[in-house]
Amino acid sequence: MVSLYDEEAANRRNSVLLVAIVMIGFALFGYVIGYALTGDSGGALVAVAIALTLSIVSAVGSYFGGDQIVLKSSQAQELSRRQFPELFDVVEEMATAGGVPMPRVYLIDDPSPNAFATGRDPQHASIAVTTGLLRRLDREELQGVIGHEMSHVRNYDIRFNLLVGVLVGGISLLAQFFLRWTFWFGGESRRDDRGNSSLIGAIFVLLGLVLSILAPIFTTLVRLAVSRQREYLADASSVELTRNPYGLERALAKIASDPEPLSVANGATQHMYIVNPLKKVGGGSALFSTHPPIVDRINRLRRLTGDAPLERRAVTALASLQ
Repeated sequence: MVSLYDEEAANRRNSVLLVAIVMIGFALFGYVIGYALTGDSGGALVAVAIALTLSIVSAVGSYFGGDQIVLKSSQAQELSRRQFPELFDVVEEMATAGGVPMPRVYLIDDPSPNAFATGRDPQHASIAVTTGLLRRLDREELQGVIGHEMSHVRNYDIRFNLLVGVLVGGISLLAQFFLRWTFWFGGESRRDDRGNSSLIGAIFVLLGLVLSILAPIFTTLVRLAVSRQREYLADASSVELTRNPYGLERALAKIASDPEPLSVANGATQHMYIVNPLKKVGGGSALFSTHPPIVDRINRLRRLTGDAPLERRAVTALASLQ
């Protein structure tokens, strides 16, 4: 039987490693493009600094205003305790267990069961749930879901994902800029004192073209891998808060098995939900998914208790349990 804390530690290590890969890739890609444009290492370093500065400016805007944009685009309405006292009791219990302030609570009027957390830190956090989630789940299952979302808040996952998103977005912008530069100017780098095109510069131009095509694909895959690791971590952390993996197991099965589409979800927000609202139990390649397969998530929870793993067809049966 796997220890809960071993599971959390492994997920944290994997996530940090993936972010480090993106950061190193960003720096190397910026250096290659800078050298191809200027023909010397000094110019390449300047290019890296400019790219990082632009990414930081972009991140600041997202950092302070991104949560409200997400909530408004999801048509979420803020709730009071008087409207949904049981939901507020569960959120307060999980906040206390996680040692974080009580977040603001929002409701999305949609029959599809789902939930997400947003905010730049625990002091500025919000949790949104759908009406379908409140109708479908019992209190124990609701605790598992809220524990999962509170873990995202406690683990600073929103800030973490923002960092990765900015770096990946920066790489994509660099790639687009370099491809357009080579199209319009033919990839001419700065010439040396003899007026001859530098062989090294030509090599860097060719390398920059290759990276401009491959780097955005690779870093997007890394970003998706980071997202999946944070979901595993939030599942394990939810068990730490609730001391009960069974509620979250059943909740994941119910959410994934529900056929109702979530109308307010889109490609930009799908990674935020506890279960991908655009692709639930199966379909498509796991490599290009924002979330791990539901069966894998449930089986990781079952490893914590020593229970036998489930097969995919058993998820629907689990969802019917009360």
